Amino acid sequence: MSVRLVLTDIEGTTSAIAFVKETLFPYAERALDGFLAERAGEPEVAAILDDVRALAPGQDPAVTLRGWMERDEKVTPLKTLQGLIWRQGFAGGEVVGHLWPDVTPCLRAWRAAGVRLAVFSSGSVAAQRLLFGHSVAGDLTPLFDGFFDTRTGAKREAASYAAIAAALGERPGDVLFLSDVAEELDAARAAGMATCQLVRAADGTAESGRHPACSIFPDVATRFGLPMPDEPARDAA
Repeated sequence: MSVRLVLTDIEGTTSAIAFVKETLFPYAERALDGFLAERAGEPEVAAILDDVRALAPGQDPAVTLRGWMERDEKVTPLKTLQGLIWRQGFAGGEVVGHLWPDVTPCLRAWRAAGVRLAVFSSGSVAAQRLLFGHSVAGDLTPLFDGFFDTRTGAKREAASYAAIAAALGERPGDVLFLSDVAEELDAARAAGMATCQLVRAADGTAESGRHPACSIFPDVATRFGLPMPDEPARDAA
């Protein structure tokens, strides 16, 4: 196949699972009460809290949010609020977006060769832009043509991937989806996309056997006929 667009997940694919679980999530938990106390009256935050109340009537939104955080629920208002909280951390330099060192050189090489790039993550679009905009490799957001989150649909439903391809004006058959989660890859394949599972030893990902598997992005390039990077991989903290 000829890949016209690479659609990538973030956690476990471009970035360490530990970064999200050990840096981003705890930061949002610590900052939640102060953030709500200061900004609950702002229209953007007030709209999120209204959505929380609609999903959990009669309960304090802060209690609902903490429960969702503890269970890592993929709920859109939570993900949107986390994105706003993380924006504070990134803007203040308290948080820097982790990327595996093999990722950035490949993204740049693919984009330079005319391959389009997009992101589909359960984290909000705002959070995605923050991670790539304040990454260890600098601001990478100009490389991407689109960012998609759960507002597009669930990551384990084929319709979500069809919708992303349509939004970007591409045929699903010309799109390669990268993720560490086999069930997400199943859904993308059902929509007609090519798939590749990222199996990174540091994250303990188990190879499913249902999809082509690679451990680093240069392996993806070799397997799917994408350009190889000229620049060396940079260290990722």
